[in-house]
Amino acid sequence: MNLFWHDWVGYIGVFFVLLAYLLLQVHKIRGNGLIYQLLNVLGALGVILSLVFGLGPVNWPAFLMELAWIIIGVFGIVHGTRLRKRAREEGRTLPLW
Repeated sequence: MNLFWHDWVGYIGVFFVLLAYLLLQVHKIRGNGLIYQLLNVLGALGVILSLVFGLGPVNWPAFLMELAWIIIGVFGIVHGTRLRKRAREEGRTLPLW
């Protein structure tokens, strides 16, 4: 089986998304933490690259789902960053993970 760069990027993306979900389930990371969001955004980006640069036509439903995954993940990163900044200003701390 010959794998192209976009195949590897897609597999790594799937691995990141599944790893994020596993770590969340075993309570190693928080669902609103930076690590969870980054793994999901990077994973979805990898899958999108695999879909776009693959040899066949683009699977649009999968593309749209991954795009939504990225948008929601970026929103989570921005929202979490703002919450942590506000907490620091009030003398509180919120976990990063």
